[in-house]
Amino acid sequence: MRSAEITRKTNETAIEVAVNLDGTGKSDCHTGVGFFDHMLDQLARHSLIDITLRATGDLHIDDHHTVEDCGIALGQALTRALGDKKGIRRYGHFRLAMDDTQVACALDLSARPFLVWNLPFPTPKIGSFDTELVREFFQALATHGGITCHVDLIHGFNSHHIAEAAFKAVARSLREAVEPDPRMAGVLPSTKGAL
Repeated sequence: MRSAEITRKTNETAIEVAVNLDGTGKSDCHTGVGFFDHMLDQLARHSLIDITLRATGDLHIDDHHTVEDCGIALGQALTRALGDKKGIRRYGHFRLAMDDTQVACALDLSARPFLVWNLPFPTPKIGSFDTELVREFFQALATHGGITCHVDLIHGFNSHHIAEAAFKAVARSLREAVEPDPRMAGVLPSTKGAL
């Protein structure tokens, strides 16, 4: 089983996360931020990575620390669960359509974190959720997961759809990248000999 658990505690948040890369997309995520929980559910379901996450944070200030720190902890859990990365596909890409919106994601589990983010939101909030936090989450996930991740809005005008399409596009790309490649069993997917 390619799985991992991470506990992260700071003066701002306390987070416990568990992932199973060979799951069925089960999600049990509770952060105190309703819209974010909904997005984490999408990430689990469409990546087929089981995610259990519990977070308490300084929500009386705002949602920023909680969302960002969940990205950090989830990225760390993914890195630990991937281990030496032998036999994985490594790369993933997906273009996802959701009503008015289309989002493209391409990623590489390279251990070279980099986020390219071309996903403008037409509104600053989705309900009470700050749309800028979508980028903060993926920046933290990419940095601590060692992921080169490019996310691009092809078109769209509804902020909820744009955010959800981004989470789903990244999820489907992750699903492809973490999958075992039957033609590369036990082989590191790199000519460098290290990832």
